[in-house]
Amino acid sequence: MASRSRKRGSSGGKVAGKAEGTVLGKVVGLESGPTERAVHGTTSVSARQIWAPGATTAFKLLLSTRFCAALLSNISDCDETFNYWEPVHYLLYGQGFQTWEYSPVYALRSYAYLWLLALPGWLHAHVLGANKILVFYFMRCLLAFGSCLCELYFYRAVCKRFGLHAGRLTLVFLALAPGMFISSAAFLPSSFGMCMSTLASACWFAGRDGPAILATAASAIIGWPFTTLLGLPIAFDIVVIRRRYTTFVCYSLLSLLIFLGPVILIDSFYYGHWLCSPLNLVFYNVFTSHGPDLYVQTLGKPFWLTLCAPYLWLCIFGTRAHKEERFLFPIVPLLCLGSAMGLSSLQKYYHYVFCRLRMEHYTHTSRFLAHATILLFAVLSLSRCLALFKGYHAPLDLYPEFQQLLDSGHASRHTTLCVGKEWHRFPSSFFLPNRWQLEFLQSEFRGQLPRHFAAVPNATSVIPPNMNDRNHEEPSRYVDLARCDYLVDLDLGRASEREPRYTVDTERWISVVQRPFLDVMRSSRLLRAFYIPFLSEKYTTYGNYSVLQARRIRSAQRQDRQTL
Repeated sequence: MASRSRKRGSSGGKVAGKAEGTVLGKVVGLESGPTERAVHGTTSVSARQIWAPGATTAFKLLLSTRFCAALLSNISDCDETFNYWEPVHYLLYGQGFQTWEYSPVYALRSYAYLWLLALPGWLHAHVLGANKILVFYFMRCLLAFGSCLCELYFYRAVCKRFGLHAGRLTLVFLALAPGMFISSAAFLPSSFGMCMSTLASACWFAGRDGPAILATAASAIIGWPFTTLLGLPIAFDIVVIRRRYTTFVCYSLLSLLIFLGPVILIDSFYYGHWLCSPLNLVFYNVFTSHGPDLYVQTLGKPFWLTLCAPYLWLCIFGTRAHKEERFLFPIVPLLCLGSAMGLSSLQKYYHYVFCRLRMEHYTHTSRFLAHATILLFAVLSLSRCLALFKGYHAPLDLYPEFQQLLDSGHASRHTTLCVGKEWHRFPSSFFLPNRWQLEFLQSEFRGQLPRHFAAVPNATSVIPPNMNDRNHEEPSRYVDLARCDYLVDLDLGRASEREPRYTVDTERWISVVQRPFLDVMRSSRLLRAFYIPFLSEKYTTYGNYSVLQARRIRSAQRQDRQTL
């Protein structure tokens, strides 16, 4: 009977529930992790009643939160726009911005990664005929869906390895974490690395060494080479602890064949010469003087090894001079797991100290700790996400207005749109009508701005002029203000020589669209980070994120209407 129960538990663990409301705790093999049994000595009746959401419920929960992220989250990093969305726009429509990383001289970015999203985007744009904004959000939803699938498999693996209680806590933290809200729909190699590293960890927890190696390799080769760090515990377990040398070597070679070969072929085709972009990226960031400083126990695995990956990541990247939020994306799911394990351990200690004589499972006697923590985490997470949306979502709300201006006859087909200090919040050319072109004005930013891809068939392999790898300012990027038909600017009541207040120059400009945008310098630190009803409105200040139309354009439109 015991062996039959174990077999039934093993098979049940692979499919966590066949329908809505399935209780994983019904399966003996999943009802209590080894750490739970260690506290009680045996699996009690109450332990067998531990509940965790089934696969269908978990999928619906994760998918709903990820789609919300795809539709509502901001583009928080200009690298996402200019290094990924813009090249994809070029692949789909033949126009877009090119950064120095895509110059054939440096070739730090991979076109193979771009085509993972560009291919379904091309089908949606050219087969279904969707407009560019719909294509943008369609691709964002694909990113969110991929993250959802990886998280779901991770959740099921955590249930099998650490027990249902740790699994359900991990699921809650995954669904609510602001870090997941920001990263799950972001088009960045660090987000792709997060998904693949999460998948690799899940495979490792489930005892599937081969897929774990493949997922780690995909993360490093296609996405971000530095996510190899997160695979070190997996490699250590396979090679040093269990000495499965053949498995490690065979799957490593298979990974090179499946991933590195196509990446080299695709990138060599686009850049016009043989190269390996992941290797170029590592060499630039590690072996050049200016690269990193440019911007200035279950299943036989010990718990310390299982949970050490995020701490190893923090130790390495904490020593780098250049730090950005996106650098944390790959470890957010592992931090959720670590938080779940920490809360579970706290509950066990409470049970041992105060309730060890009671014949109940520790999750029952200490449930108030879990409920209070989850409630507090949910409130803070929702408050943080609302603060990000209300404070910084104006660009994604404002840029779609250009298509409406065009449809209403207030704009022409061939239009020059300019940005000055707001260049880094440009969401991408997907939000510009066809035949519109974005140009840059001088601002207090003295670094290197991107340039348009050359208007030739082989633009990706043409060496663009006036580019450098040291972020030195290139004056050739700027245009004269007289060329601008429209201008996007943020008015916070402050001005400088290079950043005048265009909105107050009413002789030259007319404000046609405005959206509120948070003024960080004149807002409370706490209330700009977390949204609290009534208090946030009182202690935060907003400026006007505006679309300005040149008066000469308005005058020309009036003359056209009078002629008609």
